[in-house]
Amino acid sequence: MPLKLTQALILLVMAFVLGGCASNQNLRTEPADTRPIQVEAGPASDKTDKLWQVYERYVGVPYEYGGTSAEGFDCSGFITTAFREGLDKQLPRTTSQMLRHGKVVAPSEIQPGDLVFFRIGGKEQHAGIYMGGNHFMHASTSIGVTLSELNGYYWKDRFTQARRFD
Repeated sequence: MPLKLTQALILLVMAFVLGGCASNQNLRTEPADTRPIQVEAGPASDKTDKLWQVYERYVGVPYEYGGTSAEGFDCSGFITTAFREGLDKQLPRTTSQMLRHGKVVAPSEIQPGDLVFFRIGGKEQHAGIYMGGNHFMHASTSIGVTLSELNGYYWKDRFTQARRFD
């Protein structure tokens, strides 16, 4: 294969991997069938319980760029499904659209159910749902739907903002 064609294929593969909701360095922080976070009683806990139910239904579903179903999710596809199924709310479909809507939340004010955004490959292109206790659920390219720590070694320096969709 000619060198230029090989280089073009490598660049195409890299663009695909980095182009969507991306991360290949996630580690599952807890077994998939447990809830590691204690939630306070009240309206927020009802919201969180509903989101946990969606998580439990889809944990381990593989990553699929553009995916919005149990066959495979990308990060924004998982978020829109979780909000639609768990909270009966419609959110924008893509990460870039989500970044244009919702209320910006200060890092010290993040609550369960807020969306958290991360800069990967030079732009904000990955998102998850904060669940309390420093954890967020998301669709990882390497693990699929999983739970990660917001201040974990991979995520803490990539976190950019949070948004609330009431």
